[in-house]
Amino acid sequence: MIHDALAPARLSRRAKRLLDTQPLACSDISLWEVGMLVSKGRVAVEAHTEQFLEDIIRARNLRVLTITPRIAALAQSPEFSHADPADRIIAATAIAHRARLLSADARLRRLASVEVVW
Repeated sequence: MIHDALAPARLSRRAKRLLDTQPLACSDISLWEVGMLVSKGRVAVEAHTEQFLEDIIRARNLRVLTITPRIAALAQSPEFSHADPADRIIAATAIAHRARLLSADARLRRLASVEVVW
């Protein structure tokens, strides 16, 4: 989400094609992660954080997927080798919705139970 909005040149051709041709969704925790990046100064945006997030959702017609009991349980899977709870929830969301995951995170790309595109 953040790369698409602020650094689209970093996306692979496959990722760009996916963004341009498929219905898109994101885990609700991704919104929180972007907000944290902005508040810590790791990402600079010209609008207020809330407006920036609303603009991303609107521009890509993103469906925001909420954390369900199934997603919360999947996120505790021993398959996840790292402790980042947001990444675990993002991957579990993709698994629960049988969706491909667009991510630059190398740890997520090693997961066997989800197709990760980058």
